[in-house]
Order: sequence, then structure tokens, then C-alpha cells
Amino acid sequence: MKYSFEIVGVSPVLSFFSHQQEIQAHPHPGAEYLGTYQCTLDAFIESVEALPMRRGWHLDQVVDTVINFWLNNAEQIGHWKQRLRDAGTQNLLVARVADLDALRAEFESLLKNNF
Repeated sequence: MKYSFEIVGVSPVLSFFSHQQEIQAHPHPGAEYLGTYQCTLDAFIESVEALPMRRGWHLDQVVDTVINFWLNNAEQIGHWKQRLRDAGTQNLLVARVADLDALRAEFESLLKNNF
């Protein structure tokens, strides 16, 4: 299995919590969203390790994906670190980790439904 990791934005804590509740009610098989108060590799690895691996995901591969993102995207990480700092302490940095095949199938399904 191949995975992707992307930082998607900054969110107020309550909005993120509400979104997580909605996702639990209607799960998307391809992605999980992580929220952390700090823009650090350690914080995201801890968030990944807390994920339920119910989809047959391989934790070591997911962690490797996060590490590779961190090593190859210093400018993007710096941008999000500043955005989180600007947003204040009541906000989280949100990232998505996904199974690429399931995410691709979900996006293709969305495109088919819209055209």
C-alpha cells in the first residue's frame, strides 16, 4: 500500500472536532485527518500512532510517509508553522494521511458524480 501525507490547513479546535464527529458518522475509507497544536514532525508522528489502523494500514509505512514529507517540504512546513502561529492557541494544524488507491477511487467517484 502507498500513502500520502499533506498539511491541509489551520482550523479552530471546535470546528476540527465537529468535522471529526461527522467523519466518524460517515467514514471515508481512504483518509484520516490529524490535528495538532504544534507544527513538528514528532507531533504528527504521535497523531499517526494514535490512529486506529482498522483499514489494514501499515503503521510503519504511514510513519515513513510522514517523515518523507517532512524531509522534502521544508518551505511548505515553514509556511504552515507561521500560519499556525498567526492563528493563535485555539487552533490546530490539520493534515490528511491517506491510502493513495482509496483516495484516488474516492476522487474519481466524486468527479463522475459531478459530470
